[in-house]
Amino acid sequence: MRLFRCQNCSQVLHFENTSCVKCGAPLGYLPEVNILSALEPAPEAGDYVAKAATDRSFRFCDNAAEEACNWLVLVESAERFCLACRHNRTIPDLSDPLNRQRWREIEVAKRRAVYSFLRLGLPLANREDDPESGLAFDFLADQPQDIQKVMTGHDNGLITLALVEADDAERTARRSALGEPYRTLLGHFRHESGHYFWDRLVRDGGQLEACRAVFGDDREDYGQALQRHYEQGPPADWQEHFVSTYATAHPWEDFAETWAHYLHIVDTLEMARALGLEVSPRVDRSGDLSTEVDFDPYRSTDIAAVMEAWVPLTVAVNSLNRSMGVPDLYPFVLSPAVVAKLGFVQSLTHGRLRKA
Repeated sequence: MRLFRCQNCSQVLHFENTSCVKCGAPLGYLPEVNILSALEPAPEAGDYVAKAATDRSFRFCDNAAEEACNWLVLVESAERFCLACRHNRTIPDLSDPLNRQRWREIEVAKRRAVYSFLRLGLPLANREDDPESGLAFDFLADQPQDIQKVMTGHDNGLITLALVEADDAERTARRSALGEPYRTLLGHFRHESGHYFWDRLVRDGGQLEACRAVFGDDREDYGQALQRHYEQGPPADWQEHFVSTYATAHPWEDFAETWAHYLHIVDTLEMARALGLEVSPRVDRSGDLSTEVDFDPYRSTDIAAVMEAWVPLTVAVNSLNRSMGVPDLYPFVLSPAVVAKLGFVQSLTHGRLRKA
């Protein structure tokens, strides 16, 4: 994620801002050019001219009326929704104030996830483009009459996210019950999208054998693998080979977990770069804990360079968190085997793998 600047007054802007806190200008995000732009009213009511693209007129995504989106759509487009919200298949009943609040929080995470997909140039067909397997989202609330609670997951392009995951207390309880060191809304989008992009980039992209050589044979029975995982837990040496305990369950989950971590890493490094962060501990004479993010992580095809920046940054932010008495921001160990898997994901997203 990057920072932006108001075209009116040069105030620093953040991705979710809808108005400039300094000059009051309304703001809208242009996903095609990755710019958060100050807006001026156009002659037609409800339309705007974006100062970052003065030759075109825009209107807000329909979800802006629900205070759930700040992305723009070209006036001449027949689309009601922006590039991100076109993937929504089901949203909850917004007449319920709690549903509305939770949905808005989910939409923030969704737009950040889609931002990364766009930055990486990933294929993003929606259900109108591809009715059978385009990427779609169902945001579902548990119903009193339902015995089975909504489960977050992926099925042939459809990502379901339980609305209750937007409740901090419930999400914390689930994280504790499942023994997870990390569980967030954005993390759900990144993990579940890993299953979708496995379908698109690995299975349909001619990379099955290459992926199996790194993550294992995905033809292993998935149901039996999950049952074994929940009954027996991870192997004792899991940290030498996997980024998380859940990654040990099945090659599909290993890929999805690694995919999610790759997105965590490049997006966080992009923000570190935007902030001009540099880590240079005074006591670190060897330079092992020193780093400066002087490259675009989203465009990098060198996993070693990404790791050289990432590891010292995590040491720094984890140390800051401990000073506040809160859990580590990034409580994971990246072994050489995991770094190799991250390198595979990096090469996959940049189209650098040969087709079988």
